[in-house]
Amino acid sequence: MLVIVAPGQGSQTPGFLTPWLELDGYRDRLEWLSAVAGIDLVAHGTTSDADTIRDTAVAQPLLVAAGLTSLPALFADPADAALVGAWAGHSVGELTATAAAGVLSHEQAVVLVRERGRLMAEAAQATPTGMSAVLGGDPDEVISVLDQHGLTPANMNGAGQIVAAGTMDQLAALTQTPPTRARVIPLQVAGAFHTHHMASAVDQLGRYARAIETRDPHTPLASNADGAIVSSGRDVLSRLVNQVSNPVRWDRCMETFAGLGVTGLIELAPAGTLTGLAKRALKGVELLALKTPDDLEAARRMIREHGSAASNPQEDTQ
Repeated sequence: MLVIVAPGQGSQTPGFLTPWLELDGYRDRLEWLSAVAGIDLVAHGTTSDADTIRDTAVAQPLLVAAGLTSLPALFADPADAALVGAWAGHSVGELTATAAAGVLSHEQAVVLVRERGRLMAEAAQATPTGMSAVLGGDPDEVISVLDQHGLTPANMNGAGQIVAAGTMDQLAALTQTPPTRARVIPLQVAGAFHTHHMASAVDQLGRYARAIETRDPHTPLASNADGAIVSSGRDVLSRLVNQVSNPVRWDRCMETFAGLGVTGLIELAPAGTLTGLAKRALKGVELLALKTPDDLEAARRMIREHGSAASNPQEDTQ
């Protein structure tokens, strides 16, 4: 059983799309999504520096477009897409997975992520906020310490990693008094994503969502909210909107993968973060970080080997 996952903000690095532009048709697809997004994704994926692509309004469309534009190369035979047992994405990567599962068109996903990134960037400007990764420690104690500091466990990533979000003063206090046997690492993000600080973005995205037409997913899609497999397109969209101000439960997504009997997991570019988490949480599962086109041959082999035994997607949701 094969799962394909899409990474979230912070996974991008300068020039990560450069080798992909050598593939036939890739530049054309990326230029089209650049037109949809209203920003030059080709430049941001190849020549823009780290500070430029750290901007939320740039990073989010870039990540979603990168994942979606790689799909035709990954599925050399379009019929192979039916061999995927489940899709999921971390934070903004959930939009990539949602489009890959057929709920939204690629163009709808890019428009929505364009507005998501813009609105979240605006919300982040209201108050100086940020995020820090807490590595190790007892999970219950970590949550308790975050609560004492007024912080939100914005990403419950599993494998001993919880991401705290809140004001810069709250995060500074956490760094000074961390949980027992835990390390606190500040993250290079623009705000306290997946917390109440993003409420204004949720309000506007909710209004946009009322006008968006959706389709039910053609492949099981695991939700960031609780790891549940969601079968209604409207429910998927509602969860995407609410996700902006609510914690990402990637730990529960991985529990869902295990419950489905996952044997192989592929992470779309820019890959590495989610396969790193899966290495610690999903023992015995073959993992592949699809970083460059050099990884495509191995990815296609995994689709054939792990996807060939996949059951009918509709049976998995009953």
